[in-house]
Amino acid sequence: MKNRIGIVGGGQLGRLIAIDAKKLGFTVNIIDPTPNSPAGQVADHQIVADYTDEKAIRELAKISDYLTFEIELANAEILDELAKKGLQINPSAQMLGIIKDKLEQKKFLDKANIPVADFVEVNSMEDILKAGKKFGYPFLLKARFGAYDGRGNALIKTEKDIDKGLKKLQGRKLYVEKFVPFIKEIAVMVGRNLKDEIISYPVVETIHKNNILHLLIAPAPIDKKIQTKAQHLAEKVMQQLKGAGMFGIEMFLTKTGDVLINEIAPRVHNSGHYTIEANETSQFEQHARAITGMPFGSTKMKVPAAVMINILGERDGPAKPQGIAEAEKIPGVTVHIYGKLQTRVDRKMGHLTAVGETVEEALSKAKKAQKLITI
Repeated sequence: MKNRIGIVGGGQLGRLIAIDAKKLGFTVNIIDPTPNSPAGQVADHQIVADYTDEKAIRELAKISDYLTFEIELANAEILDELAKKGLQINPSAQMLGIIKDKLEQKKFLDKANIPVADFVEVNSMEDILKAGKKFGYPFLLKARFGAYDGRGNALIKTEKDIDKGLKKLQGRKLYVEKFVPFIKEIAVMVGRNLKDEIISYPVVETIHKNNILHLLIAPAPIDKKIQTKAQHLAEKVMQQLKGAGMFGIEMFLTKTGDVLINEIAPRVHNSGHYTIEANETSQFEQHARAITGMPFGSTKMKVPAAVMINILGERDGPAKPQGIAEAEKIPGVTVHIYGKLQTRVDRKMGHLTAVGETVEEALSKAKKAQKLITI
């Protein structure tokens, strides 16, 4: 019986996959450089090593029937080699290789006639100035690799900001993206299983602070036609992607009603955390089902509305979560703390979800609960 899942990465995403995978009867082994990592605390076994460590990935492969990852920093080359030798790796390592390079991701989508913001590769100050002339100001200077939560982006409002942007992103390969004057950011979680069946969750609105997802509203308070358009677009993207698993598709909605793809995450994603409480099957269970050949569960919401708020670190030092029991006394509120031993400013330490009969009710509960929690 094949029942061993290996996960490259031991953060909160790996933790939440492991919890649901174990409920389905799988054993879970992980790789993460931090001893007693969030996923390591709930998995059957943790290999303490870097995500790119070739020896560790081969070791994980030996004790896994199905291999997946929760972080784009995973070693795509080794995963691809193992896949060619017959190991079941999903999403596909080839896909990871494309998606982890943000420029290649944009080219891939553009080639498939999927709407994205205009972009151009840049290798010098001269290239960036040319891009400024082509796209106008403001525009975004972006790192091609290793960027998440806005840490690889610099907004260039005028020519004077270029030096500051280059300093921030020093030593990294870059590209420029035209600024999209969006009215809302929205997202859809989509999945494909080993039978090539595609599912999608409801469209959600994502509200960011300092480039980090702060608050999520499900379903997104947008026109039904736009909801349908966004869901169809997410499914179209999924048809282009290879391999099984859950993917997070982040989008921009413009005032003219156009929907553009912002970025793809080849894994479970922060914009799907609400599904644990709000949907018949969570994104994490769905991911485990997808990569192991099980049928998908229902993606329907089992409550009229849900709001998720990320719980971020407010200081540097040992984590001391407080106020969780008080927050959970509010009906419909659930708090998830990730087990990170050290907190840092703006580090994702947990999240809370509030469900309600209306978005307004869920939002009110979520904000009340957030005020009670400190890390």
